[in-house]
Amino acid sequence: MSEITIHELEAAINFWRARSPSSGDELSLCKEASALSKPYALMIVQRQATLSSDGLEPSARAAWETYVHTVQG
Repeated sequence: MSEITIHELEAAINFWRARSPSSGDELSLCKEASALSKPYALMIVQRQATLSSDGLEPSARAAWETYVHTVQG
């Protein structure tokens, strides 16, 4: 179980947004950024500084793990 800070989660969202920019008339986020935006919003509303990666939904966890592996090389 690892803890993810709100800043790390924001960096992951920005990574996915840069990799796959919003598209369509609605400017929808890509699926990875969208999956990570939900726990990010909850952290803001609940004033949490960190969250457990174990608490992420499968799609958010996959996006997070891919981001971490890509950034760490």
